[in-house]
Amino acid sequence: MNLVEKVRAAGVVGAGGGGFPTHVKLAAKADTVIANGAECEPLLHKDAVVMERAAAQIVRGVELVMDAVGAKDGVVGIKAKKQAAVEAVQEACRGTRVRVQLLGDYYPAGDEYDLVYSVTGRLIPPTGIPIQVGVVVNNVETLVNVAAAAAGRPVTHKTLTIAGAVQRPVTLTVPIGTSYRECLAAAGGLTTRDPVLCIGGLMMGQTTDNLDTPITKTATGVIILPRDHHVIERKLKPNPTQAKIGKSACDQCRYCTEYCPRFLLGYAVEPHQVMRSLAFTATGADYWNHWAALCCSCGLCTLFACPEELYPKEACDDSKAAMRQANLKWTGHTEVRVHPMRDGRRVPIKSLTRRLHVEQYDLPAPFHDAVIEPKQVVLPLRQGAGALNKPLVKTGERVRAGQQIGEIPEKALGAILHAPFDAVVSAVTESSLHLSRP
Repeated sequence: MNLVEKVRAAGVVGAGGGGFPTHVKLAAKADTVIANGAECEPLLHKDAVVMERAAAQIVRGVELVMDAVGAKDGVVGIKAKKQAAVEAVQEACRGTRVRVQLLGDYYPAGDEYDLVYSVTGRLIPPTGIPIQVGVVVNNVETLVNVAAAAAGRPVTHKTLTIAGAVQRPVTLTVPIGTSYRECLAAAGGLTTRDPVLCIGGLMMGQTTDNLDTPITKTATGVIILPRDHHVIERKLKPNPTQAKIGKSACDQCRYCTEYCPRFLLGYAVEPHQVMRSLAFTATGADYWNHWAALCCSCGLCTLFACPEELYPKEACDDSKAAMRQANLKWTGHTEVRVHPMRDGRRVPIKSLTRRLHVEQYDLPAPFHDAVIEPKQVVLPLRQGAGALNKPLVKTGERVRAGQQIGEIPEKALGAILHAPFDAVVSAVTESSLHLSRP
């Protein structure tokens, strides 16, 4: 098998949260490969820990991808403040074709559009992807998994940060399918009686109070906050209420637009225009919705920029959903010019942390090497972008660690599932596989 086939067979997907099947990227041609170690979500440290502990594997993964896509330039993008990670990766780069690019401590430095511009000076076309400007971008942990796949090892474990309202924030590696509840012991337990989880981070993560939610291949970490924390109160407000508030209170100050990282890169994203559409009936709504089409849902407009604490990001999400349902495509201008004030308006992580009122939780999350051995895991059949796995096993069947237990149709996107440890299949449902230790 070539690298593309090995990576597909190993079930490698974007480990930074996006979950796009990695083998598809490796089938393209590009001149530059970027390892994304920017890690801009406040309080998360997963990528930094991976770079400190697996720098050689990351560099090996970059070179494998470079060979696959025909690239001459390999770059690891790391925030300069992550000194231990920078030193580890720089040392691993010695004598290789890969170099380190230092980045500022801004949000969202890890956005592909932002990262590609920072590293190469190239601007991805509106609605486009990095390959259109000759670049392949992969998360640093994804590249560790690429190197493992080349050696015949599938993705069975995930590294993630447990932070927020816990006794001691930690970063750890666990079998895929482990519940967040089982990771809490490694973090010393909760410091709140009414926890709410922000899975994937405070800015772009999913909010739930279900501690038994299983960890997937795309998990980067979880921030746990008390239910009465201001950020959680805002996130739990029902969507119709968010829209009503925006409809009645938005005064078109433009702060949401002026701080928007995509707007500052020169793209036609104007959240204040989308907020304006909330005051309209169907007349004109389609037109205004187009101002949301290029939004990356980073959440900066809602959680940092808006002085009235309205919900422009959520309005953009609704607009994009409405456009998809109506099959409306982007028809705006394709010329992109970086805003002259971009550098002066970028939002430092420290400023964002203060605005989110999470300074007390802004602590290191060092690697915790305790072995987490859950008695049972729940493996969602969808582990990222694309189709669900078709189970290859039945209830009562014994499986071995690393055994393939699901398959994706040959021409479909998706990530093949493997058993994280020797187990018995305890249940097969429409959406998940349940494995128990014998």
